Amino acid sequence: MPSTSSVLSAYTSFTASAMLVKTVINEVQTVTTQIVPKRLQEIILSKLGGLCGNSSSQMTLAIDEFNGYSINQLYEASEIYLGAKIDASLDRVKVSKSPKEKNLSMTIEEGEKIVDIFQGVHVLWEMTCLKTEEMSKSGKFEKRVIELSFYKKDMEKVVNSYLPYVMERSDAMKEEDKVLKLYALGPFGGDIDGGSWGSTNLHHPATFDTIAMDPSLKQALIDDLDRFVKRRSFYRKVGKAWKRGYLLYGPPGTGKSSLIAAMANYLKFNIYDLELANIFNNSELRRLLVSTANRSILVIEDIDCSLELQNRQHARYDLNERSQVTLSGLLNFIDGLWSSCGDERIIMFTTNHKDRLDPALLRPGRMDMHIHMSYCTPSGFRILVSNYLGINSHKLLVEIDELITEVKVTPAEIAEELMKSEDADIALEGLIKFVKKKTEIGNKRKATEETDIDIDENVVDSKRLSTKKRRQLKKIKKF
Repeated sequence: MPSTSSVLSAYTSFTASAMLVKTVINEVQTVTTQIVPKRLQEIILSKLGGLCGNSSSQMTLAIDEFNGYSINQLYEASEIYLGAKIDASLDRVKVSKSPKEKNLSMTIEEGEKIVDIFQGVHVLWEMTCLKTEEMSKSGKFEKRVIELSFYKKDMEKVVNSYLPYVMERSDAMKEEDKVLKLYALGPFGGDIDGGSWGSTNLHHPATFDTIAMDPSLKQALIDDLDRFVKRRSFYRKVGKAWKRGYLLYGPPGTGKSSLIAAMANYLKFNIYDLELANIFNNSELRRLLVSTANRSILVIEDIDCSLELQNRQHARYDLNERSQVTLSGLLNFIDGLWSSCGDERIIMFTTNHKDRLDPALLRPGRMDMHIHMSYCTPSGFRILVSNYLGINSHKLLVEIDELITEVKVTPAEIAEELMKSEDADIALEGLIKFVKKKTEIGNKRKATEETDIDIDENVVDSKRLSTKKRRQLKKIKKF
């Protein structure tokens, strides 16, 4: 049996050799990081890893594109982060550019790998895709997964430090060059990044400065939006889902759609445009609503015309149409259990006829703020004049102010007249003629309606008179 001293001597020699090998590995890793292309780094590092262990010492995290019905925020962040890591060492890269984006958007393709180093930890990213058997309207679903591989000993640092860093960096990159998106059902515009939702860039130029609405109401809306986005902890404390509901109501042409665009531009929120008539049932409605991203505006325009939602229990069903969405199904998402599936969301309804809506849709907690988009007022008119003609004073403005207080004119009608000439005199004179003509038409219609009322009252009087005479005749006959 060997002596204790010889055993300790052998152990010391082995330990020194192991430390030397580890030092050499670290040095080679540092050199490869600095001078060797990333494509070769992957091969070299994998060989070096074999000196210290085998594949059982490695771990792989699978980051799916969707978490149930919802978009996986970590997947989205990883894709954005990796876009900034792409270089010439890759063989295939997906490249796109939208009209208002400053730079090209790059995404790694299936099978491509990227090596990254964070605080001395080496990780390997890889994009994988899988065709599923589940069918959608556009064909088979493609399940995209980003895999992140690293040594098991680094798991704590990867999960607790590296992944939060990836999320933080992606958020910063999105804000630097953010282009708002307008989503609708089905792929279009060559973009299917929202699953069942297709998207295109939102280029609407509307802002709160260009919206012709009552200044006090506009400021109240801005203040409400500012409070909403700052109160994450408040909503959590009081036990409410972090969402806000708005109802825009008023006649056509009063700027409801433009106000939605202005809100999106102000908050930097994407818009999801949902047509209820195209949805098969309540289950599909839930799936689509939950798959919308946080920090977004869900819009259901003309809610009074979208579906016959007056009955909360019975579905609307027509042999010629597929939709079986019920009011109760919609309400369940607005403020039921499903309303908590997502944060910082705004739900907006628009209607031309508020009185036609079921009262259940209108109560606080569902539609928290009702905004009346009225006919143009003098203050709204002055905003339009400044926007379209670039003037704040003119001899004809006071006359027009008086005219539009006497007749109902929409901001859209005034804007159309102001666009007919860049010359302020010509444009304003044309607007005066338009408003006066509309006043004459309104007066004639009012006179006609009053005449019809007089005729109706005469008919009623004559009927009353004939009834009285018949009663008198009956009394005479009795005698």
